[in-house]
Amino acid sequence: MIKLITGKKGTGKTKILVDNINDAVKNTNGDLICIEKGAKLTYDISYKVRLVDADRFNIKGYDAFYGFIAGMLAGNYDIKEIFVDGILKIGGADYAELGEMLEKLNALSGEDTLVTFTVSADAAELPESVTKFA
Repeated sequence: MIKLITGKKGTGKTKILVDNINDAVKNTNGDLICIEKGAKLTYDISYKVRLVDADRFNIKGYDAFYGFIAGMLAGNYDIKEIFVDGILKIGGADYAELGEMLEKLNALSGEDTLVTFTVSADAAELPESVTKFA
């Protein structure tokens, strides 16, 4: 299942994501993953959440990102939630490609895993292939 937190830069998307992560730590039985570009959230989220720096794994583009998530899910059936801060920084600003990746990831994650993304764009700018997950 996919969930989006959208809004222009500076609208508090990351704060909402951090709150969601810290709530999930208290309420979720299973593994939690947070993926970001750079390691800016190290001190904002619980040590119980696996923090992944996309740069460290050289994740560039939506195909690479999808493959990375697929590999994580294949290797660990206990992942209940994945949080991604700044997907446009990781995959790029091609909204059509983002929509395609979200569709594939939604099919992959099914009802077992919730994947939450922050998207630094106004919802009005995004195509229906992306906003249907908001």
